[in-house]
Amino acid sequence: MAKIFAVANQKGGVGKTTTTVNLSAALAAHGQRVLLIDLDPQGNATMGSGIDKRSLPVSVYHQLVGLKSLAEVRTRAEAAGYDVLPSNRDLAGAEVEMVDLENRENRLRDALREVDADYDFVLIDCPPSLSMLTLNGLCAAHGVIIPMQCEYYALEGLSDLVNTIKQVHAKMNRDLKIIGLLRVMFDPRSTLSQQVSAQLDAHFGDKVFKAIIPRNVRLAEAPSHGLPGVIFDRAAKGSQAYLSFAAEMIGRVKEG
Repeated sequence: MAKIFAVANQKGGVGKTTTTVNLSAALAAHGQRVLLIDLDPQGNATMGSGIDKRSLPVSVYHQLVGLKSLAEVRTRAEAAGYDVLPSNRDLAGAEVEMVDLENRENRLRDALREVDADYDFVLIDCPPSLSMLTLNGLCAAHGVIIPMQCEYYALEGLSDLVNTIKQVHAKMNRDLKIIGLLRVMFDPRSTLSQQVSAQLDAHFGDKVFKAIIPRNVRLAEAPSHGLPGVIFDRAAKGSQAYLSFAAEMIGRVKEG
């Protein structure tokens, strides 16, 4: 049975897509069967996986509105080593079209049941807002991975996200829980980063992943080459951190 995780944060620019793409590649490098689902109309996770969003014959939009099955839409990111349910700007129209659809918040969850046996991990890159797309991601997931920078505003936004997850858990998806907080774009030289990191440890305890993703130029360069950083430069500090994070994720899943 596949473990389904939404990578979410209502704040933009916090490394959600970078985390989804690199964790997918790192899990694949550890021998796991992975499906990445791009639920953001910007399609950055699609492009970062080496798939041209501009030339897609079908996308996750077609699956959500009922025109295609998930199996018909998924494609292989050969260089990255995992499957992708790709996205492009068509997805922006899905929000409006899904309003009148039956069981609209569970369209993705129901589709994933068809391919459950094909994967060990399914990772969902959610948009930075609480939209019908994000709701589909949260209703389909067993848990949420929250990437966040260690800065003051990130702590403010975190409480809003935790409340959203609690509401979805209470009303729509009893399986949903916070799997953990991942510290990203971390600068160990910054006193603020150290202070916020310590606050996270104090408040969330073992919900904070041990792996820490540093600020890393090679990770930032990788999307322009259509590759996850883990594939683009495996030896880079950021790539090594994501490989460690993947090993930690596999360990957590095995523990239960």
